[in-house]
Amino acid sequence: MDFTPHVFPLQLSRFRRLFHRHAESGFSEFWTTAFLARSLSEAGCAVKVGEEAICREARMGVPDEAVQAARLAAAREQGADPAWLERMDGLTGLVADIRPDLPLLTVLRFDIDAVDVEESASREHLPAREGFRSLNSGVCHACGHDGHAAIGLGVALELLRIKDSLRHNVRLIFEPAEEGLRGAAAMVEAGAVDGAKYFFAAHIGVNARRTGELVCGTEGFLASTKFDAEFFGRAAHAGAEPHEGRNSLLAAAGAVLNLHAIPRHGKGDTRIAVGRMEGGSGRNVIPAYAKLVCETRGSSTEVNDWMFEQAKRVIEHSAAMYGQDCRITLMGGGGTAVSDRAMCDIVRQSAEGIAYFKPELMKDMGQGFGADDACAFLEAVQKQGGMGAYAQLGSLLPAGHHSPDFDFDESLLGPSVELFCRVALALDARG
Repeated sequence: MDFTPHVFPLQLSRFRRLFHRHAESGFSEFWTTAFLARSLSEAGCAVKVGEEAICREARMGVPDEAVQAARLAAAREQGADPAWLERMDGLTGLVADIRPDLPLLTVLRFDIDAVDVEESASREHLPAREGFRSLNSGVCHACGHDGHAAIGLGVALELLRIKDSLRHNVRLIFEPAEEGLRGAAAMVEAGAVDGAKYFFAAHIGVNARRTGELVCGTEGFLASTKFDAEFFGRAAHAGAEPHEGRNSLLAAAGAVLNLHAIPRHGKGDTRIAVGRMEGGSGRNVIPAYAKLVCETRGSSTEVNDWMFEQAKRVIEHSAAMYGQDCRITLMGGGGTAVSDRAMCDIVRQSAEGIAYFKPELMKDMGQGFGADDACAFLEAVQKQGGMGAYAQLGSLLPAGHHSPDFDFDESLLGPSVELFCRVALALDARG
């Protein structure tokens, strides 16, 4: 069907700036979820939150209770709708159906979490200059998920306007905790994509950094496992009785060196990183505790799983060498998936009528950029016999992703809403 967007660019910019100002970490997106739930419900969507949207027990890397309580309190102070907060019952993220009375056909994914980075206060940084810099210290939208959430809200409003013409249900997933690959598996477990035949998601920027550029599909994502390793030793006086202690920092340091010495795998690319090491209590005390915050990655799930098994072996042996007990806790992770060529064709055809996307800057398939939790949704739909794609939306970026100065060109918001709508309508017609 012919489609003309009605959501104004200024309205999309307002949405984006609201989300940006209320940046929240993964599984703590209380204000964001409540705002989306109220907005979508009032517009006519069938909204699911709480355990209807996400499986509580399947989440990984959830902040501790004290942190969550503080973040929930901050969301309340910033005006989060109390009725929706109550319905959410401590869980973030939501599912919204355009036509719940019809069979589900297409799922669109929009991630909503921010990054644990202190946002730039420089006058050169647009959010700081125009007054929508993050309210929450140490957390900011340095990856573009504020734009994704705004696009998703715009798509919902557009599809609701024409919902009587739809022959199938379109479902919008607003995913929490994409950073660290923590949200999708728990939403898949809750049935978010059950029965769906098509899946579509997109990311601002990444490997599309020119205005008007569009990468219609993505391959080459890395599977990844996020984990923490803790070492438990015994404290002692460092001068009088060092022999009575069991040094956890030494065990952790030995593990760090040997984790980075793990051989590469012959069947694909592998990565390992220790992003943080902490421990000890005082200058004259043998450290009785240490913690490593780590991740592995691989070009396939098989290779990544091998890497993680090697990492566990190194950690356990380092612990034994220094008389430690150790504990390894999974904090997130996911596999890899490849966009379907047929779906990429639909994305390209849908974009051809949108002036923002330049034909000479369109690419059918591009490379991934590490990992993205959308792979869990895409893989689940493909296993059901469906297909999907992950696009990259072109924008000039003043700084790289996860940088304090990250920003994007808001002029892409309207064309991106139109692209999602045209893809959904093409799939609805295809059936």
